[in-house]
Amino acid sequence: MSDAPAIVWFRQDLRLADNPALAAAVATKRPLILLYILDDETPERWRIGGASRWWLHKGLEALGRDIAKKGGVLALRRGVPAEILPELIAASGAGAVYWNRCYEPYAIARDKALKESLAIEVKSFNGALMHEPWEVKTKTGEPYKVFTPYWRAALQLETRAPLPAPRKLPAPPTTISSDALGDWGLLPTKPNWAKTFEPEWTPGEAGAAKALADFIEHKVQAYPESRDMLAGHPTSRLSPHLHFGEISPIQVRAAVDGAVAHQPNLQRGVDKFLSELGWREFSTNLLFNWPTLPDANWREQFNAFPWRDDEAALEAWRRGRTGYPVVDAAMRELWVTGTMHNRARMITASFLIKHLLIDWRRGEEWFWDTLLDADLANNAASWQWVAGSGADAAPYFRIFNPVTQGERYDADGSYVRRWLPALAKLQDEWIHRPWDAPPEVLRAAGVELGRDYPRPIVDHAAARARALAALAEISSGG
Repeated sequence: MSDAPAIVWFRQDLRLADNPALAAAVATKRPLILLYILDDETPERWRIGGASRWWLHKGLEALGRDIAKKGGVLALRRGVPAEILPELIAASGAGAVYWNRCYEPYAIARDKALKESLAIEVKSFNGALMHEPWEVKTKTGEPYKVFTPYWRAALQLETRAPLPAPRKLPAPPTTISSDALGDWGLLPTKPNWAKTFEPEWTPGEAGAAKALADFIEHKVQAYPESRDMLAGHPTSRLSPHLHFGEISPIQVRAAVDGAVAHQPNLQRGVDKFLSELGWREFSTNLLFNWPTLPDANWREQFNAFPWRDDEAALEAWRRGRTGYPVVDAAMRELWVTGTMHNRARMITASFLIKHLLIDWRRGEEWFWDTLLDADLANNAASWQWVAGSGADAAPYFRIFNPVTQGERYDADGSYVRRWLPALAKLQDEWIHRPWDAPPEVLRAAGVELGRDYPRPIVDHAAARARALAALAEISSGG
């Protein structure tokens, strides 16, 4: 034991339970300096987005309360970690720094430099993944490029048990100066566009635990069939909690495996759900091994793709004014709630990339700013998957028809009616293709196309033909 304090640097691990860095620091019996640094010095393109800032504020409030209940204090600092940590070490006499690893390229470079420069003990841990990227390799020692064999191999590896939350958090011997969270300006004010997030979400460790318990009790059994349905909340809604580390994938896996032990009939749903967690891990594996994933086509063939520069079409997509109800409903759901159903993410991404021929990176940027669960690895891997330019990607020629997608996954139109009230009175038969509805049907529903709801900005058949022609152009090298 040493009297010199240990710094626990919280990052994407805003929780007390199953926090390996925190558990290791508590085990030393040192006084603890519990620290969060708002680092806005990351590359500007990937600085934390607007919606995520709202969640971060709420998550830090919750973490601060949880820490106080255990006797500790959360210190907040804003700036460059390479400056803040040495200053804090010098001021406090700290003898060690503990953190859980991040896997974004800029975070890896930052952490490596800190380990080399800090003159005290530095220890890092895996607090974000079931398995580190370097632990899941092919037989030849290479990283996996295809999800299914990756996940099959990952399932063969043992996963550690979740760690309990510390019973007590020893405070530092002297007061550590801290910023006021409100001074960081993470919450939008004029206008407060995030006010609609409040009823939808409960950031923090307790909110994550409640969401997981609700999923296991009410949703997991039907998950294989219901997960693609757009209306309601058939999925776990854990993704923002996972991104900010308010719950770990190891905790999630232990909980669902424990549920299966008591209810074997949940196995099928749990297996499908775990594969979604597996995609999250696979995405991190891709980003770790191919750090240009968020900015560059993984398949270089797509470097020659003839993307269109159409700002009006891009803005119509962003604002949910494309004239395709399922696309517009999804984009408005994103704006109001800070999230979007996974099926809807695929539909909207396919529309931007293939119907509008707009570069996937423009959509990736919009999701980065508007999603509460914006995660660099997931966002990049998933956009490249839809574009056909990524690892184990869907082929580019798979072009979602937004009408049939809506009819299949929102058959009674309840999803569209929730987010597009202008179409609320339209009959089920026409809800996903109002432009085909007879004039008397539109009049009865109080809908005038072009006034109450836009006409389609592009014809599906023509857009599909144009997208396939673009693919043929790069396939032939022309």
